[in-house]
Amino acid sequence: MAKTILVVDDAQTIRHLTRFALSKGGFNVVEAEDGVQGLKMLEKSSVDLIITDLNMPNMNGLDMCRSIKGNERFKHIPIFMLTTESSQEVALQGKEIGIVAWIVKPFVPEKLLAAVQRVVGG
Repeated sequence: MAKTILVVDDAQTIRHLTRFALSKGGFNVVEAEDGVQGLKMLEKSSVDLIITDLNMPNMNGLDMCRSIKGNERFKHIPIFMLTTESSQEVALQGKEIGIVAWIVKPFVPEKLLAAVQRVVGG
């Protein structure tokens, strides 16, 4: 059965690019526009990996990740940060929360797919 990946980004073009890259690898993709919506999608869908943006309205990526990692049901799900933010300080915060990969936009679809496959298989 195909693995499901939650893509959380306020930019529709990034969600589409990410969906396209992951679909080519045989993954199912569910989408959310911000951290609040991302948490709601987690309640509805069984997710194997989360790819989130950092800077979003309503709830940013780090706050969403803190919420996920603090929840017994979801804390085991690996998280990738896909962002324009390349600051080491912010990336370190992400690592402390438990983010497994920090990918800076613009991203290479094949590299993203390879990283996802390394973490969840498929």
